Amino acid sequence: MREGKRHSIRPPILGRVARSRRAVDFGRGIRLSRAGEFQCRHMVSITEEVSRDEGNRRIIVQKFGGTSVATAEGRNRVASKVAQAKKEGFWPVVVVSAMGRRPDPYATDTLLDMVRSAGVEVSAREQDLLISCGEVISTVMVVQALKAAGHDAIALTGPQAGIVTDDHFGEARIIGIGPERILTALRQGQVPVVAGFQGCTISGDVTTLGRGGSDTTASALAVALKAELVEIYTDVDGVMSADPRVSGGAKILESMTYEEICELANNGAKVVHPRAVEIVRQAGIPMRVKNTFSDHPGTLIASGKPSRVITGVTHMAGLARVEVDISRAKDQGEARVQVFKVISEEGINIDFINMTPTTTLFTVRADLADKAELALERAGFSARVARGCAKVSVIGAGMQYVPGIVARVVDALYRRGIDIMQTVDSEITISCLVREEDAQEAVRALFDEFGLSNAG
Repeated sequence: MREGKRHSIRPPILGRVARSRRAVDFGRGIRLSRAGEFQCRHMVSITEEVSRDEGNRRIIVQKFGGTSVATAEGRNRVASKVAQAKKEGFWPVVVVSAMGRRPDPYATDTLLDMVRSAGVEVSAREQDLLISCGEVISTVMVVQALKAAGHDAIALTGPQAGIVTDDHFGEARIIGIGPERILTALRQGQVPVVAGFQGCTISGDVTTLGRGGSDTTASALAVALKAELVEIYTDVDGVMSADPRVSGGAKILESMTYEEICELANNGAKVVHPRAVEIVRQAGIPMRVKNTFSDHPGTLIASGKPSRVITGVTHMAGLARVEVDISRAKDQGEARVQVFKVISEEGINIDFINMTPTTTLFTVRADLADKAELALERAGFSARVARGCAKVSVIGAGMQYVPGIVARVVDALYRRGIDIMQTVDSEITISCLVREEDAQEAVRALFDEFGLSNAG
């Protein structure tokens, strides 16, 4: 594969996407298996052949969320977005989520409620088979809307689209994609409409990709097809500098880096799944977050130098801080190791890790606090749990070049009378643990401190 220029977030016009010689990671920290790498190379060679045959035709992947496909009006808007892409010279490949949200009849959570109401535990395999139906229904409904608008289209399940996964039902990882059927449809002038969130194992069992799985499907297909762009359609105009329900002056961001959107998503913003962003980042494919129901240009996500010090403020409620006393341990280093092993064995994720000579502190989801406390007590540790906590974060790729950001964060919260219980930071994120009742005021304080009403 040839090496080319990577996209910048600055130019308004997107060129050809760069190609990387690295295998793309379709999972979360797990590289493709040898079989997956073979499939990835095979699918790339097919796409290069198509590119030579079809001249200037370019592929775009358009993903539409549940609210976009839930109504006839929404599906008509989907058809108009597809028509616009074709008008601009693209071959559109559409990925759809299940229609609507609970309690809509075909939403994923509704299907889960239905099977659980029987009172008998359903196996992970059968559960995946059931909840994959919601996206399949969406594909057929969207195909009908496209045909009514004069566009030939074909509905494809994840397996029919060539998506192969491992056998971790409910949280499967993509190990390879064979896009021949999608490419055949494109050659024949059809719009492929692919069910997101799903694939199948080598043995043919249907699997689902976990929360955000349709975003992941779209990104993985974009890499397989060497798409020029991924569009993620939702019911907001793009990525905002803060939650508008908390900060009334929040604005749509015109552009941001891959790293910034991943940090926003990991720290509470619910726009696009970070796993999907990581997949396109590795391949150098830009992503744009847009609104199905408006013509707003949305937010471009790509590589490039940051244009702002701080991009956004997020918050995440529902946390609890766990403080483990290790002062009486004979070997405090060994005690710390044991604390983390106990929590890991319970399958509990932790954050805000801090260690002193006598204590080990971290946060967990509030609904897992009792489980963590009991596990530590069984292992012989004394733990204090502070419930009702929240995480407030400022994110910006530019902060790594500017000193004094931590001081401004601390000062802004102090002036509003907000106590900081703990902090954690990375190159582009500073997070503070505060009382849950202070979280929204903390967001507003940081929003004002960094002038985010002028973000763009």
